[in-house]
Amino acid sequence: MATKIRLQRRGRKGYAFYSIVIADARAPRDGRFIEKIGTYNPNTNPATVDLDFERSLYWVEVGAQPTDTVRNILKREGVYMMKHLKGGVKKNAFDEETAQRRFDAWKADKQKGLDNIRQSEAKAKAEAAKKELEAEKKTNEAIAQKVAEKKAAEAAAKAEAEVAAAAEAAAAEPAAEA
Repeated sequence: MATKIRLQRRGRKGYAFYSIVIADARAPRDGRFIEKIGTYNPNTNPATVDLDFERSLYWVEVGAQPTDTVRNILKREGVYMMKHLKGGVKKNAFDEETAQRRFDAWKADKQKGLDNIRQSEAKAKAEAAKKELEAEKKTNEAIAQKVAEKKAAEAAAKAEAEVAAAAEAAAAEPAAEA
């Protein structure tokens, strides 16, 4: 039986979410599968992968053929790196402890790169929010200045009206006395 490691679509319209499954090569994309070995969410940056490493390594070693996307996911998660290192152990090029050390160093380097991406994304978001806040402050200051000018103009007009009323009253008093 020819087996494939493929993605099985889940999620709603416009928000794809995939399960990574082992399926018969003749089964339809969203049809029957043998085993579910993980999930893949391409909607986050970087894409989120939850993978059963041991089972995926087992299936790759027994000859299950991954699709192109799944192959890239497995490479990024280190399944093919571990397969390569286990091949070196079988050929007595190095021992299992050395292989595990090499894999851990590779994984740590990969994780550092992902952390840098996440940090740069968070920094860019924070900068965008800061710029937006500054623009909003400038807009609010301009509006406050216009309101203050309008209130000053109204106060000046009211003061002029009071002065004119006082002048009329003063002019009316001598006329009333006479």
